[in-house]
Amino acid sequence: MSSDTSLSAGADLDTQRTDDPVYRAKGRKALRAAIAGFFVDMYDVYLPVIALAPAIAYFTPADASRTQAATLTAMIFAVSLIGRPLGSIVFGILGDRVGRRRTTVWVAGGFTICTGLIALLPGYATLGWWAAGALIFLRLIDGIFLGGEYTAANPLAMEYAPRHRRGLYGALLNIGYPAALGFMTLLTVAILWLLPAGDADSAYSVWGWRIPFAIGFVISAMVFVHYLRSVPESELWSKTSSVGNPLRALLSGANLRNFAVASVTSTGAWLILDGTIGVFSGHFKRLGTATGTINATVLVSAAVAIALFPLVGAAGQRYGRRRVFMVIAAFNLVPGPLAFAVAIGNHASPAAVIVGAAIAIIGGLVVFAMITAYIMEMFPTAVRSSGYGIAYSLPSVLPAFYPYYMLWLGATMNYDYTPLVILIGGGALLFVGSFISKDLRHVHL
Repeated sequence: MSSDTSLSAGADLDTQRTDDPVYRAKGRKALRAAIAGFFVDMYDVYLPVIALAPAIAYFTPADASRTQAATLTAMIFAVSLIGRPLGSIVFGILGDRVGRRRTTVWVAGGFTICTGLIALLPGYATLGWWAAGALIFLRLIDGIFLGGEYTAANPLAMEYAPRHRRGLYGALLNIGYPAALGFMTLLTVAILWLLPAGDADSAYSVWGWRIPFAIGFVISAMVFVHYLRSVPESELWSKTSSVGNPLRALLSGANLRNFAVASVTSTGAWLILDGTIGVFSGHFKRLGTATGTINATVLVSAAVAIALFPLVGAAGQRYGRRRVFMVIAAFNLVPGPLAFAVAIGNHASPAAVIVGAAIAIIGGLVVFAMITAYIMEMFPTAVRSSGYGIAYSLPSVLPAFYPYYMLWLGATMNYDYTPLVILIGGGALLFVGSFISKDLRHVHL
């Protein structure tokens, strides 16, 4: 399809969005489903580190060392991170070739089954180390399916978005992140209050940890049924000619340049996230901060971020994604690290931690209010699913090794303050990626 034809089709569809109530209703269905899907995705991310970590003794022998338990926990989390980029590649290509909706139905069914199977797993007492192996395998497959979820569902929703509201649509899609973060924290705190964690025979270790996974299964099943029965295919994709091999088209010409720029920006976004909310709980527990203070900080951060996401999305639509990203990057280069430093230096003070760390965490979360619209606009319809999914997911891999970067930095500086370097590095990459970007908020998808 020529660029002139694409622009003409885009203009026609924008008019249709404004005038046709049936078309707008389809868009609302796609948006609601994508919000729910992204909530499930982010909910799933925190299951192993929040809900399963206190019950890891269930999957290890009684004489297992702390190192073995910690290694298993880290591996469970790591395979999910490995799976998501793989899923974005596999299902991004399928999303461009066979359709966004069909691909989303497939992946929603996949991660629903995986989450349900994990909730039913026996422990070490029944299967030995095979239990841990089954858990790791299911988390890997689950990660692959979840990587395919937003890769297909988010382009489907954004391709129904009116041009003047893409910023808001993108922010609402990603609001599932802080919403899932807050929900998971509240849920786990409530379950642990009712069923305190202990050894492998404690109520939480035997069955309490299954509750969040069972809830995840139910939510995932609802998303699957909704896509299967109610969400239409992207009309923009349906009217676009395929390119044969979307991955080859993505890695050539202007698409390759845009992919490189988006990857720089996304790497910065993930470093900022890992340097704030990623590191926060474990780092402050190590410093001796009370668990109640840590949970309160996460909840405050999530609540404020939920309120800010639509505002950031609207600002990106009005002033341009790159300009707003540069402002957010500047915040994460100076005010965010300073606030985080205050929290670290006063880790025994609940007020200092809640205020200081929340400021830094919110600065990390709001990056994701705009990243979907920002990346989506860089790629033509024929490779949008692949371009968005891979440019969003693949850059998360290297930042995910931030604990090792902190250990390396700790050899030359006070380890307590090493998260600030991760945060500043992310802010710098986000600024560079934004600076070399183009303002594409007015282009037709």
